[in-house]
Amino acid sequence: MTPQELSDFALELPGTTDDEAFGPGATVFKVEGKVFAILQDETPDQSAQVTLKCEPDLALHLRDQYPAVGPGYHVNKRHWNTVVLDSTVPTPEVQEMVEHSWDRVVAGMPKAARDRLTLQRG
Repeated sequence: MTPQELSDFALELPGTTDDEAFGPGATVFKVEGKVFAILQDETPDQSAQVTLKCEPDLALHLRDQYPAVGPGYHVNKRHWNTVVLDSTVPTPEVQEMVEHSWDRVVAGMPKAARDRLTLQRG
């Protein structure tokens, strides 16, 4: 999955906005103002990567399954994974991770916001 494909996919999720809250080179995706993904641009030293919220047991499973998935970079390593976008993780799997991250963030919102966003998602 390319960074542009990831960005397009994330922005299709209800309530999602993006900005460069942490500065140039890192696009932050938020649902109702809460961060669910941080996309870091490719640099000469590293491939593009995305940091996503994840249920702790699933986070460990994904790290075991894919070498390109590791503990979250600059976030709580128990609840976040960083995925290197080097094409070794299949696009459908990355999409599932993005959706899971969005779901985790929405699950922590007040009931009215949760219900509204879940209904919009279908």
